[in-house]
Amino acid sequence: MTTLISTLALHLESHDGFLFTELAFTLRQGDRIGLIGHNGCGKSTLLGLLSGKREATSGSIHTARACRLQHVEQHLPAGLASLSLYDALLAPVLDRPEWHWRVDSLLAELGFDAATAQVPVHSLSGGQHTRLLLGRALLQEPNVLLLDEPSNHLDLPSLLWLERFLAQWRGALILVSHDQRLLDNVTTRSWILRDGRIYDFELPCGPALTALAEADVAAAARHAAEQKEIDRLAVSSKRLAVWGQVYDNENLARKAKTMQRRIAKLKDEQAFVSDGAPWRLSLRGKALAAKQLLVLDALAVRAVPQSPVLFHVGQLWLKPGDRVALLGANGSGKSSLLRLCWQAMQAGEEDQRLDLRFHRAANVGYYDQSLQQLADEADLSDALYPFAVQNEVSRSQLARRQALISAGFGYARHGQKVATLSGGERARLLFLGLSLASYHLLLLDEPSNHLDMQGKAELGWALQGFEGGCLLVSHDRDLIETACNRFWVVADGKLEEWPDAPSAYARLSTADGVSPAPQPSKQAPVLVPVQSEVDLQLERLCELEQLLAEDLARKPRHQKLASQRVWREELDQLNRALGISA
Repeated sequence: MTTLISTLALHLESHDGFLFTELAFTLRQGDRIGLIGHNGCGKSTLLGLLSGKREATSGSIHTARACRLQHVEQHLPAGLASLSLYDALLAPVLDRPEWHWRVDSLLAELGFDAATAQVPVHSLSGGQHTRLLLGRALLQEPNVLLLDEPSNHLDLPSLLWLERFLAQWRGALILVSHDQRLLDNVTTRSWILRDGRIYDFELPCGPALTALAEADVAAAARHAAEQKEIDRLAVSSKRLAVWGQVYDNENLARKAKTMQRRIAKLKDEQAFVSDGAPWRLSLRGKALAAKQLLVLDALAVRAVPQSPVLFHVGQLWLKPGDRVALLGANGSGKSSLLRLCWQAMQAGEEDQRLDLRFHRAANVGYYDQSLQQLADEADLSDALYPFAVQNEVSRSQLARRQALISAGFGYARHGQKVATLSGGERARLLFLGLSLASYHLLLLDEPSNHLDMQGKAELGWALQGFEGGCLLVSHDRDLIETACNRFWVVADGKLEEWPDAPSAYARLSTADGVSPAPQPSKQAPVLVPVQSEVDLQLERLCELEQLLAEDLARKPRHQKLASQRVWREELDQLNRALGISA
């Protein structure tokens, strides 16, 4: 198979030391490679080296004459924002009129209609930006694509489109992503960049990570056995050296030196053991003895007050133990709903509103995707105080400092200002705060945006074991399916509940014009032992009686008379069905 790119002894130093050293690998024609690694390990830098946009400290990169490489970066080039989509797509072949027909055909392939083609680039969504960048690269007819996190900030419909596109691409590619599902579906080989070296597996992402974990276990076992031999020789060498000195025996002294040389050689050849992930994500929560933590009833969701309604919510509720995925396209209003809930809590409006109600005893936490909950001018310890003060165990400064150290923030950094942190570090600090507070209900808005693959996996496991309730906005399918047991979808101006993740994805695909979707569930999915029809009717009867009693307990001007009529009619029907009507 034709080799398109090969490297030898590639070495790159940064201001913090070396990013990688002695890298050697080959990219062959038709290779579909997932480039995987922790944040900051050098994945984007390596793509920059391969594309010629950066230079290595030492080593060589050889590109075959047959290699036609295009680098699809994360961000749009400067100067495109003011152009129309059509002109931005046309720019790479502007001096080649014979290729203008290809722009017209690409528009359709990329899913753009004629009207969207005239929209300014700055008005496009993140998913449309990704399609534009791919289109500009495809116009150069590459046989190698270097893709730097193309799924970042994409909504689920755009992510599904990207996955289909890459699955159909017939050239070679190197794909940097933290989305394991995407990597598993479009790649067949994995490069795991860790500890300044590449681990190469002829496997897609999931199996490759499993193979690496098994290799780590074997390496740790070899390292332990080798260390045991080194320790044994060290004791023997020291004993011989002492005896040689005491008895003035040169033969014993020479044997001691020989052992020392053997120890040095064993240390040089000792199996390497990785330091592993730089931090571990955890979340602690509390279960509240309550039927409902959050109730949405005839709620109209807007981006800001007085703006147009983004979608309506009929009646949905979230109970302790519910981990709800809130799905929808970018701009549909998911973040607006979470922000509306949080602002109502902060303003103390939850007792005054009928369309949005929290349990009075619920302690609610909020992860804002813009990470603005952490004060820029606070140091790391002080930034945690508003969270830790809610938990007697965590409120002391000593407890906060210990938590910071466990999260990978060394003692010397505790006086550092929040404003100086990177996006990933700021996200880590906010997760630490949420864990210290131990909430009953979490509102999480795109919490995986700044997490690498390991961080996403740990977040999924943490939410799976979270004792409270959770409302999660995310487009990461592995996180959604690991963490969530209920699925709400925003589409066509309303919020609906769907029974499982596949049907929720299908509904989003339908909204994006891709495939048909099943009908939505009429009731919230019940993740408890199967109940009979009579049990369900009795449960609904109790819920209706409670709703009616709560509404009647309000002041007359706050009562919902129309809802009362509907509830009474349904109660009459249930009473007749159960044979307990008057």
